[in-house]
Amino acid sequence: MSKKRENVGFVCENCGREVKPLSNGSYRNHCPFCLYSKHVDCLPGDRASDCGGLMKPVGVIYKPNKKGYQLKHRCLRCGHEGMNIVAAEDEQSDNFDLILQLMQNETNS
Repeated sequence: MSKKRENVGFVCENCGREVKPLSNGSYRNHCPFCLYSKHVDCLPGDRASDCGGLMKPVGVIYKPNKKGYQLKHRCLRCGHEGMNIVAAEDEQSDNFDLILQLMQNETNS
């Protein structure tokens, strides 16, 4: 499946807000408002998982290559963990207050 076909808006299953597709050439894979994702991949981008559980944001890491900051998600149904690149500088940029809270939680753990 092409990124253009994957780059579609959706309604977040966690907070119910309308999420628009990204306009920066990438595609959106988590809600910019609550940062939740949905377990649809086994490997990044393959859309091969049939779990469909909500993935809670549980951490933030920084990769000093082109990926930069990434959100760590854990599936509430099966426990699978995955990473999603933080969406910044877009019409619906990720909620940086929540990202900072995740970073502080990790520091205090």
